[in-house]
Amino acid sequence: MFTKLPKSVMLTAAAIAVAMSAPAPASAATPPLDHARTAVHFDLAKGRTPENIALASDGTAYVTFAKARQIAAVSRRGDVRILATLPAPADGGVHTPALRFPLTTGIVRAHDGTLYFLYATGTADLTGVWRLRPGGRPQRISALPATGLPNGLALDARTRALYVTDSALGTIWRVPASGGTATAWSTDPALAPAGFLGANGLKIHNGAVWATNLDKGTIVRIPILPGQRAGTAQVTATGLTGIDDFAFTGRGDDQIIAALNTVNEVALVRPDGTRTTVLTAADGLQGPTSIALRGNTVHVLSAAYLTAKDPNLLLARLGR
Repeated sequence: MFTKLPKSVMLTAAAIAVAMSAPAPASAATPPLDHARTAVHFDLAKGRTPENIALASDGTAYVTFAKARQIAAVSRRGDVRILATLPAPADGGVHTPALRFPLTTGIVRAHDGTLYFLYATGTADLTGVWRLRPGGRPQRISALPATGLPNGLALDARTRALYVTDSALGTIWRVPASGGTATAWSTDPALAPAGFLGANGLKIHNGAVWATNLDKGTIVRIPILPGQRAGTAQVTATGLTGIDDFAFTGRGDDQIIAALNTVNEVALVRPDGTRTTVLTAADGLQGPTSIALRGNTVHVLSAAYLTAKDPNLLLARLGR
């Protein structure tokens, strides 16, 4: 999820054609990342601010366009196909907590191709967890509080449960993937906002739910206890200004690549909490919002919420 927008930025939109990028200059990426390049440019004038990403084995990237209220499929070649546009709230979304406009946020993909994603509108009739089956239409499968801001999303394939961070209410919700009532799984104080937005990015890894806190610049680990109960939150990293989404590299125990939205950086975060900046604006970042890995290829979405220049998808190679 993005950071707070100055009014001047919210009123400014620069039209960027959706196309594959021209050959990129030499990457400024820092090891273990290299060969960074901007693969796809998105159209800012159409509200195509990419918020979150889910990868499929065929190379397709499924993306939420926050401001456009859309779900899209982006091919390996960079072609963008809109799969769904969600209905606008009757009040225009002016009651959406913190942001005052409706937006699509987290997205995950199940093995059968079903997409689950989040929609925040500030209204009781639309806010919640949504589902889009292949060839189908989007439908809400679980309502979430209109006073909340559902943001990060993860699927536990083993228990068929979805976990949702709520950035406004400082909560992680648990929802059956089949749909139904959401349960407040954790309201640990480590998830709470400190002025703007709290719990943000979300992953399930090594028997725990991991979340970021944008306001506090932290990564939080919450063990999944017997009976799927939440344990006590442990802060595993601090000082990560403007942290949004993140991904585990699979290299070593709990090594993370994190998007630092407000400072326009991507950082490698080690298990001991130390960090190294591995991507910057020199590589093409425009306010990174989401990260995913396929093999040794790192996918980084930038929504350009603050720069208002070039929302894009950047690719980089993760070395040993």
